Amino acid sequence: MEPDPFLLAAIQEARVGLSEGGIPIGSVLVIGGEIVGKGHNRRVQKGSATLHAEMDCLENAGRLSADAYRRSTLYSTLSPCDMCSGAALLYEIPRIVVGENRTFQGPEDYVRSRGVALEVLDDTECVSLMTDFITARPELWNEDIGV
Repeated sequence: MEPDPFLLAAIQEARVGLSEGGIPIGSVLVIGGEIVGKGHNRRVQKGSATLHAEMDCLENAGRLSADAYRRSTLYSTLSPCDMCSGAALLYEIPRIVVGENRTFQGPEDYVRSRGVALEVLDDTECVSLMTDFITARPELWNEDIGV
């Protein structure tokens, strides 16, 4: 089976974040088979409380119509947290594709209960990026998830 090109783009964003000294989580927003926004976790790089990968992705996509969000798919290398899931629900993004949820699982059941098609790919590269990072920098990871 061919790897999902949009997940690969999110993984590339995660690698960029890691190379910048941040947390390796990436995200892309896709509409009509095209990436309209991409981002990576930049909390460390920007000293931000809220700049998770999905939030950076949505910000970089710019202002979109309600209809555009309702036709989109949000890809993330890691299961979105409460904040990022809330943003997806707010904009009525109908589909979320998650690289992995072994190292962290956001409110997936709640998101599904709100009608979102949420698919977890259990991608080994996504798992490796996070497990390696958590082992190397547990203090940054714990800060990111509010521990």
